[in-house]
Amino acid sequence: MHGEYKVPGGKLVVVDLEVEQGVLRDVTVAGDFFLEPDEALVSINEALEGAPASTDAAGLAARVTAALPESTVMLGLTAEGIGVAVRRALGHATEWSDHRWQLVHMEPQAPALHMALDEVLTAEVAAGRRAPTLRVWEWASPAVIIGSFQSLRNEVDPEGIAKHGVSVVRRISGGGAMFVEPMSTITYSLSVPESLVSGLSFADSYAYLDDWVLGALGDMGIKAWYQPLNDIATDAGKIAGAAQKRMVGPDGGPGAVLHHVTMSYDIDADKMLEVLRIGKEKMSDKGTRSAKKRVDPLRRQTGLAREQVIQNMIASFRNRYGLAEGHITPQEMSRAEELAATKFSSEEWTARVP
Repeated sequence: MHGEYKVPGGKLVVVDLEVEQGVLRDVTVAGDFFLEPDEALVSINEALEGAPASTDAAGLAARVTAALPESTVMLGLTAEGIGVAVRRALGHATEWSDHRWQLVHMEPQAPALHMALDEVLTAEVAAGRRAPTLRVWEWASPAVIIGSFQSLRNEVDPEGIAKHGVSVVRRISGGGAMFVEPMSTITYSLSVPESLVSGLSFADSYAYLDDWVLGALGDMGIKAWYQPLNDIATDAGKIAGAAQKRMVGPDGGPGAVLHHVTMSYDIDADKMLEVLRIGKEKMSDKGTRSAKKRVDPLRRQTGLAREQVIQNMIASFRNRYGLAEGHITPQEMSRAEELAATKFSSEEWTARVP
C-alpha cells in the first residue's frame, strides 16, 4: 500500500507498507523532508512496524514521537504528517496526479445558478460521470452568499440589500457569509472524488485542497499560508475563505467533496458593511477593529488585473497536475437551472434558518 501527504507549509511524506493479520508490516517512510540524525528515520519505521492497522493518525503520530531520539530535528516533516500518510496508504487514497483534471471557466452566471452548479457537478463526480473539476466562477450580479447553517436575519441587512440591489442566496456548504460583486472577487470550486482526501481529517482536507493555490500565489510573489480552519492569509491579513460539502456516492458508495474558495480582489468594504451584519464579536475574533482591515485585495498585493491573476492560477494548477479544457454538459446545465429555480431561488431554502 502506498500513501502520500504534503505537510501544509512543509514537504512531501511518502509511506509504503503492507498489512498482515491486522498490523502494519514492512513500513518505509520517505520524502523530500529534512531529518537529523539519520537514524531517526529508522526509529520512525520501527515505531510504525506492528502498529494495529486500525490506529488513527493521532495514535500513529504518538508512536512516532515517542520513538524519536531526543536530538531529532524535523524540517518540513511532522509526526502528524507521517500519521496522515499512513492512513492515506491504508485508505487506498488517490493523488492529484492520478486524475485527469478538467477546467470549467464560463461566462458570468446568476448567483443562484452558481449554487446549483456546485451541487450538480459534485454529484456527477460522486457518481463517476464527471472527471475531477476545477470551476472558476464569474458573477453576473452582486450577491451575499450565506452558509448552509447561518441565520438569514443575523447575517443580512435588508435595507442594505435593497439599497444596493444585492441578491441573497444560501449555499450547500457551511461557513460564513460573503459579499461579492462582478470583478471584485476570485471564486473557484474543486469537485473531487472522496479518494483524494482519504485518510485526512475534515480539518486536514482544507489545508490539503488549498495547498495548490498557496503555490500559485507564491508564484505571483505573495507569501500566503493556510490559517485553520478555512482561511488563507498573508502578512497583510486574510485574503480568502474556504468551505466544503461532502456528498455520498450512488447506493451509499464512495462520494465526492465540494471545496470552494472566495478570494478578495477589490471589495468595496463600505458597501460590504451595509449589506452584511458583521458583529463586534466576529470582528474581535479576527483580531481587527474594522472590516476594511479584514478585506485585503489581491489587486494591491499583485499589481495585476483580476483576469491575469486568474490565468496565473489556472496555469499554476495546470503545471502541477495537468488541466484540460472542459464544459458543462446540456444535461448538467438543465439540472442546474432546475435547481436554481426550485431550490436556490426559493424562500424555503434561503430562509431555512430564519
